[in-house]
Amino acid sequence: MGWSNWSGSVTAAATLARPRDEGELAALVREARKVRAVGAGHSFMPLCESDELIVALDAMEGEIGVAPDRRTARIPAGWSIKRLTAALWAQGLALANQGDVNPQSLAGAMATGTHGTGADLGSLATFARGFRLVGADGEMRWCDAATNPDLYEAQRLSLGLFGIATEIEAAVVPAFHLAERIEKRRWAEVRESYDELADRHRHIEFWFFPHADMVILKTLTPCDPCDPPASTADMEEAAFRRVLDVAAKLPFLTPFLQRAMMRTRFDGGRRGPAHAIFPSDRTIRFEEMEYELPRTAGLAALDEVVARIRKGRLPVTFPFEYRTVAADDIWMSPMNAGPVAAVSMHQYAKMPWADHFAAAEAIFRAHGGRPHWAKRHTLGRADVDALYPMAEQYRAVRRAADPAGKFLNPHLEVLFS
Repeated sequence: MGWSNWSGSVTAAATLARPRDEGELAALVREARKVRAVGAGHSFMPLCESDELIVALDAMEGEIGVAPDRRTARIPAGWSIKRLTAALWAQGLALANQGDVNPQSLAGAMATGTHGTGADLGSLATFARGFRLVGADGEMRWCDAATNPDLYEAQRLSLGLFGIATEIEAAVVPAFHLAERIEKRRWAEVRESYDELADRHRHIEFWFFPHADMVILKTLTPCDPCDPPASTADMEEAAFRRVLDVAAKLPFLTPFLQRAMMRTRFDGGRRGPAHAIFPSDRTIRFEEMEYELPRTAGLAALDEVVARIRKGRLPVTFPFEYRTVAADDIWMSPMNAGPVAAVSMHQYAKMPWADHFAAAEAIFRAHGGRPHWAKRHTLGRADVDALYPMAEQYRAVRRAADPAGKFLNPHLEVLFS
């Protein structure tokens, strides 16, 4: 039984198992020579690739346990963020932030440093307070800041190297509502005022088609309680899909198509419970690379990449996505050196992407960037060591937790064996 990721670009001839409880999972891990865990398959890098055993935790039993002070909750690690946030909402609680889609498992999102946007808000990994893990020997272990602290520090952004999480203790907040606003603005205006806008709004991001001079600006602002929105989409995808299909057949038309599309109306927005407003429908398949750059360097790096695309009239069909993320202290987090601008570059899955990403990656690296672990990148072991001072300590914890390398695959072995 094979497996593939969401975009279809990573495949594996592995056995896929869906254990129903910790006992079944522990037995599978204990008997496996190699094993990787998978969530929704939203990693574009081969993090979950395996020719032996892949385990998915979406069928495991479990329930949320809210702490008496209502500041943390024990959560089944394999639950999707969609399922989790609906269950939290039923108890008057929420995650402080989310990304722009919600099918990922909580464990997978934390393990890769997945994030939303907000100058004062960190990645989902910063919400973690403790983990229950099935280790390489099939035994259960708990780790937090006081119990097995080195394992906990490494596990906060784990890439699945230290065990398979079955339960995560995470910080939660009282339930809140958001008002979404989407508007079209001139790139020059947003370029000039972005830092001030980012400081003024709890959540802000923009999408920038490289061949157009307008951007789509999106803000989310806390608002009074209201009903759930009628739509699960922040923007209409059908027209965009038609444009992409034309560009895939006639790539030289990409600049014209983007300018024409940005002459249409984009203003709009929704209101509702936060967990219903953070995510939106993303059904068009794409490949993605994302770099986290020092916040002071983000716009300059984006300028340089866009200038290259324009000069070559290159058929980069998706918009760049630009977000802001707070600093953290997680060993292998791209945000651990200070606040960042997260610049995401996408390409339609039906079109070539590797050369475009490689050229942009060189520019992002030159501006001090570090890649999102689950998005396309070409880091080698020496790059990891240069970018992450705690890399060897991370490897030491991995060797102690998994001396035989049961949770390694070829991609991760190059970086962390």
